[in-house]
Amino acid sequence: MSSKHIGSASCSIDKYLKYFYDIAVECPYGLPQKAIYRQQQFVSLPDDLFGNFLEAGFRRNGNTIYTMVCPNCRKCIPIRIDSGEFAPNRNQKRVLRQNEDLTISMGQLRITEEKLFLCGSFLKERFPLKGNSPVGYYGTFFANSVTNTVEVEYRCGEKLIGVGIVDIGCEWVNAVYFYFDPSEKGRSLGTFNILHLINLCRKNNISNVYLGYLIREVRAMRYKENFKPHYLLQDRVWVKS
Repeated sequence: MSSKHIGSASCSIDKYLKYFYDIAVECPYGLPQKAIYRQQQFVSLPDDLFGNFLEAGFRRNGNTIYTMVCPNCRKCIPIRIDSGEFAPNRNQKRVLRQNEDLTISMGQLRITEEKLFLCGSFLKERFPLKGNSPVGYYGTFFANSVTNTVEVEYRCGEKLIGVGIVDIGCEWVNAVYFYFDPSEKGRSLGTFNILHLINLCRKNNISNVYLGYLIREVRAMRYKENFKPHYLLQDRVWVKS
């Protein structure tokens, strides 16, 4: 097991942290503990500064940069992949073969009826009791960005079956969100999206692929741990697992 210290990254964001404030809410992942977001809103962030926030374990929700500081709970563990070190396992190789028929395109974020319909179908399947709106997700979460954000579209023929919302910098890629056609569950599109991002980084000499949080207690979040080797941020140190 090896580790990578945050070092100067945390220093470069220190002057901004005094402007952050805490918000208490019910845990968004369904855990019984009270959740505390430490957050601040920005109009835009330079590439290197946003990368430093990622390095320090922060996430982005729209134009809000946040980290979790929940009392007595450290189950949200930031996870990232080094694209040069990653080696797909047997199942991930199967997922790659299974999705060879897909057409993948990447471009600036655009709101269309096709995407809203697909996102709505996904939210209804994944969060049936929360009343989430695809218009709300696009308007406040996806489109309201502070950095260079793109969409990755996955199509089977002409049919749109998956969309990844991704932040891209010179030295990092940040997987923000992914939604897909619930009828295509057998394709393991969430895994395929991450595999595509890793390959994209390799081709462009980008090392770090940030996957958000690993939460072992939440079934939908556990699959991230299957990408090996990976790094987990523990006590301000990225530890290789």
